[in-house]
This record gives sequence, C-alpha cells and structure tokens, in this order.
Amino acid sequence: METRSSLERVGHALVKAGAWPGRAAAWLLLPMIVLVLVAVVGSLFKVGQIATWQTDLPLFGTELTLTGLAELQWHLLAIIVMLGMSYALARNQHVRVDLVYGSLSPRKQALIDLLGDVLFLLPFCIIIGWLSLSFVQFSFSTGEQSDYGGLTDRYLAKAFLPIGFVILGVTGIGRILVNIGRILSPKEETHG
Repeated sequence: METRSSLERVGHALVKAGAWPGRAAAWLLLPMIVLVLVAVVGSLFKVGQIATWQTDLPLFGTELTLTGLAELQWHLLAIIVMLGMSYALARNQHVRVDLVYGSLSPRKQALIDLLGDVLFLLPFCIIIGWLSLSFVQFSFSTGEQSDYGGLTDRYLAKAFLPIGFVILGVTGIGRILVNIGRILSPKEETHG
C-alpha cells in the first residue's frame, strides 16, 4: 500500500512540475497586450522603425520595427500555447469526449486516462518532440530570420516546440503514475 501512495505522490509532483511553466507563461499575455497596443498605435502613425541600437541583441538584431513587434506577438502566442498544453493537461482541462467518461467509476476513468496517455499522449510527445529538434537545428544552422525586416534568431522561438513537448511528456508520465496508483488502490472504487 505504501508504494502505491508514494507512486501517486511522485505522479502528482511530476504533474505539478509540468504545470508550472504553463502558469508562468500565462503572464506573457500582459506584454502581448502591450505589443498589440503599440503595434496598433504605430500603424496608425505609420511608424516603421521604433528603435535602433549598436549591439546585436538576440531575437531583435540591431533594431526594433513594427514588423518585429507583430512577429513577436506570434512568437509569444506560440510560447504560451506550447507551455500551456501541460498546464491544461495537469488541470484536466484538455479536450476529451465526456459522453461516456463522466458516468464511469473513478477506477474506470483512471484506466481510460492511463490508456489514453500511454497509447496516444506519450507517443505523440516523443514523435513530435523528436522531429521538432531537427526543425530547431535547421533554423539555428541557417540563421533563419524574418524576410520582412522583423525578428532575427527564429530558433529561439522554435526551441519551445521540443521544450513544450518534453514538459507535456513529463506531465503525462506524472498522470500515468497517478492513474496506476488509483487503479491499484483498493479504496478508490468506493470514492465518487
């Protein structure tokens, strides 16, 4: 019995650790709102270049343009989505067909979650996470940047693809451990 409860504790710790980056990424909505407002006002006044500097900064290069602000909005949205996936999964707010699921016992719900995570979630995280590594590496090695005078160093934003899927995979492993603990727990069937 002690190993089952410790299994669930480890699982809950992994789920909590996987949710933390998504909670932190939610704060990126505030600078994103500011960027949208600055971009709208800049467009209204037909401002192209906002600022220049001598040092080559990562992601920005030597200048900040209105195009760069628009691209930065999309990059921030991508980061929010990639890190927010694990938060949604940890909070059990992910997309699922609850037609039958809601009427099942907690043990059967745990079994369905376990099968879904093992058969679908983890393979998806492994495949997409692995394939996205070459996507990021190609962007880094070619020095990919905006074609329209926007942001440089696109690999920095693209790096959140494998990072997001690793975090999602860790959250999935935590859910698997929790669900195994729930399935093996003799008292779980009486709950709910």
